[in-house]
Amino acid sequence: MQSQDGTQNQGEARRQGETQRQAGVQDAAPTPGRRPRIGIPVRLSSSADPDPRVAKANSLFGFIVSLIRDVGGEPVLLTPESLEGGLNGASAGETAGTGAPNSGRADGGTSGGGKVPDAPGVLDGVVLPGGGDVDPRLYGQEPGPTLYDVNGEQDRLDIAVARRALDAGTPVLGICRGHQLLNVLYGGTLVQDMTPGTVPHRQIPADVNRPWVWHEVTITPGSKVARMYAAAEKPEGSGSGPAHADSNAAASAAAAAGEPGAIDGAAGDTALQVKIASGHHQAVDRVAPGLVVTAVADDGTVEALEDPERWIASVQWHPEALELTDEQRLAPFRVFVEACRPS
Repeated sequence: MQSQDGTQNQGEARRQGETQRQAGVQDAAPTPGRRPRIGIPVRLSSSADPDPRVAKANSLFGFIVSLIRDVGGEPVLLTPESLEGGLNGASAGETAGTGAPNSGRADGGTSGGGKVPDAPGVLDGVVLPGGGDVDPRLYGQEPGPTLYDVNGEQDRLDIAVARRALDAGTPVLGICRGHQLLNVLYGGTLVQDMTPGTVPHRQIPADVNRPWVWHEVTITPGSKVARMYAAAEKPEGSGSGPAHADSNAAASAAAAAGEPGAIDGAAGDTALQVKIASGHHQAVDRVAPGLVVTAVADDGTVEALEDPERWIASVQWHPEALELTDEQRLAPFRVFVEACRPS
């Protein structure tokens, strides 16, 4: 894990070099009742990359930003430059020329995040989104031939954001790559390329028009992830428009038909069975100390991890997939944003 420590040290040195620039910026103390500020590290690879998975990850980033806003959060986009200043946010337009992705336009054009004062403690939560493969050298392995979009700057940004959140006790939600990154950061390892088995986890060959395969996962009752998906099964009756009115009936109908997003069970003593959008060729191998497995696929693949001591959770699948109903997409992010809400 020396590479990760080196990343943190480099970031610290660069932050110290920004002291004079930061001097004129006032810190913003959290204000009760305001929208929770959710930091999301931007994707740094270009959508023009010939591998269609890169453009897909960038569009999914935009969906996450929109969903955070739709459930009452304030997205704060984090770039390498903003990190140097202490996790202040910058909108997509303000990061032009720095490698920020052309993300979010497929989901209503709401990819911009708010700019907040330069204060490390100003974030109430962090989402680590999907993207390319984590450099295997970060978990003690040499890179294999099946990797895609390994980006050292992206690793440094995501790791630095995650480290700061962990140090500050800030809630974190990891999605796909973010799930894998958290396991690596805690000291675990990854399978660099999964061998096809009894449960399909990705389209083979890759199909840009059909990015997902759909399979069930079993979620541990009482876990954070179970609460996220129980909220989709039993939505609250206020605050999210017409999607709420029909979502419970839609979820029940989907469960009966075996459709995407179908939920069977409850968050109490019964394990949840959820049909999820899957599109990954890597997976958690050795689970890191300090994390517990809270969802698995039928083939034993680790599909969710949590830190039982704090609000840290991650899922291998994509809760933001457009093929899900509005409520199925909103509910997991609503539960997370509520966990981040300042008291």
